Amino acid sequence: MELNAYTYVGPEEIRRAVMAHPAGVSIRAREDLDRWLHAHPDAMEEGATWVVDLTGCLRLAPRRSEHVACAGGEEVLAAGEFHFQRTATGWDIAGASNQSMGYCPDTDCWDALSLALTRAGIRGPPGFTHAITFRRCTRCGEFNLVKEQWFVCAFCDADLPALWNVAPRRLVLVG
Repeated sequence: MELNAYTYVGPEEIRRAVMAHPAGVSIRAREDLDRWLHAHPDAMEEGATWVVDLTGCLRLAPRRSEHVACAGGEEVLAAGEFHFQRTATGWDIAGASNQSMGYCPDTDCWDALSLALTRAGIRGPPGFTHAITFRRCTRCGEFNLVKEQWFVCAFCDADLPALWNVAPRRLVLVG
């Protein structure tokens, strides 16, 4: 499957500051999620920061972590935030967003997340429960979160592009 790779577009000072932090924990199986949540009990209430790395593996970090730290400074196939739900068989993903100001991924990154969850045997929603539309203004260059389909720059009032344009991206083959 070919998926888009997203490069970090956030402030360079944040990337430098967090690179001393360990990368997010790889979640390859349901048991990995259970262990991670046991080690991070606050995440059961607060949620978690997540990325899908270039190998298609889900990585988790505590909720207030920077996505670029969770990704070990690398490009990602997807990034966002999770909320969890306890079920009879363990923990599931109750809510998922693509909210990451560091990577500003398009909503099509759901395909990478869905693949990672399926591989790990973790149940989640059928799509993002809170999808965020990111655009870069072609006039002033600022990043925008499009709300209620209002494609107008919050900084200079210019029209925003209909298609994702935050940064160049490349296709990655994930097997």
